[in-house]
Amino acid sequence: MSEPDWVQHAIWWQIYPLGFVGAFPADPVPTADEHRLGRVAAWLDHALELGASGIALGPMFASKTHGYDTTDHYAIDPRLGDDSDFDHLVAQARERGLRVLLDGVFNHVGDEFGRYQDAVAGGDGSWFHKGRNGFATFEGHEGLVTLNHDNPEVVDYVVDVMSHWLRRGADGWRLDAAYAVPDTFWAQVLPRVRREFPDAWFVGEVIHGDYAATVSAATFDSVTQYELWKAVWSSLNDANFHELDHALGRHDEFLDTFVPMTFVGNHDVTRIASRLDDVRHVEHALVLMLTVGGTPSVYAGDEWEYRGVKEERFGGDDEVRPEFPARPEDSEHLGHDAFRLHQHLIGLRRRHPWLHAARTTALHLTNSQYVYRTSADEGALVVALNVDDAPLRMSLSEFGIGSARIVAGSGAPAERVTDVLDVQPHGWAVLAL
Repeated sequence: MSEPDWVQHAIWWQIYPLGFVGAFPADPVPTADEHRLGRVAAWLDHALELGASGIALGPMFASKTHGYDTTDHYAIDPRLGDDSDFDHLVAQARERGLRVLLDGVFNHVGDEFGRYQDAVAGGDGSWFHKGRNGFATFEGHEGLVTLNHDNPEVVDYVVDVMSHWLRRGADGWRLDAAYAVPDTFWAQVLPRVRREFPDAWFVGEVIHGDYAATVSAATFDSVTQYELWKAVWSSLNDANFHELDHALGRHDEFLDTFVPMTFVGNHDVTRIASRLDDVRHVEHALVLMLTVGGTPSVYAGDEWEYRGVKEERFGGDDEVRPEFPARPEDSEHLGHDAFRLHQHLIGLRRRHPWLHAARTTALHLTNSQYVYRTSADEGALVVALNVDDAPLRMSLSEFGIGSARIVAGSGAPAERVTDVLDVQPHGWAVLAL
């Protein structure tokens, strides 16, 4: 598929709404109509100030607990509000030029989903996969009932749900657990939705496997780049930039056919500031995400180096999905250096939109020092990462470069033209050619 033109400039600010507004797990029973989506709208100026071009929203539809156990795809979760609150959020986003990405949970539904309740009562069960002891569940999670994606009625249903919310103002969909759904299902659904919404964007949540083949078979525009995410934090922790270089080689191959969604944090993984052994290297992770090809997504709170560890237990996601203050100005993190760095690097990326599909080439590679060129026809940058206790000092002539302009670096270096690469221990630099 050829992605919509607007995605070339897309940088998402991702939030998990139920946690963001304190609706889950603090208020696990969706009984009160709190109109909490207004709290999300109050943060749109923050997203704009950060430099994002859109907000990527976690699950918002009626559910029993965490949002991924949907009970009604056509209703906003009452813990968040109602249709009017959604319309207000979209209108406020539009006023600011922000796009809106929704989270579609179409692999499974909650056990209070109407058709499932009918099936359990002895009615038509054709919408659901059969398991050994009744209906199949998603990866053994009780209460998440797997849909039967071979049923044409399920295809029609998902087409209608997606189209309904696109008509209401959404710009695209993140497709949850897309790796668990047959590619043939998406290949039936997405072309039908695109007929009415040719500028919509669809990104599948895919963890492992042949990304390019999945994108082609399922007709996605993009998938989540978990390979690169893992290589970023792992190579920084282990001082093994050979792993990162290999992952970037793979990443370039993906860019030949599609542009992946890149990230160093999301609602399903340990926060990058907690994942990295040395907090100084959070900057290196951010530099990587914002200087290589991809559609970047910043998980809310990472711009302030929020901490949080995901645990494999019931409630193990709660720490990485915290409640935020009602308004940005109520946050204790205002003025945080990490926020300013996000602004600076996002601004750099938006001034160089060719980075969306840029390829990388290693110029200098050791276990603990990595210099790469990231380029497209329209321009090029040189990025230097140093996680060594020794400085990285090299003449640019060693790379066949006469001189370059320093545009970013650790320690806030002054912008200037130089013919020498000089990066302090555990520092980094970005130079424009």
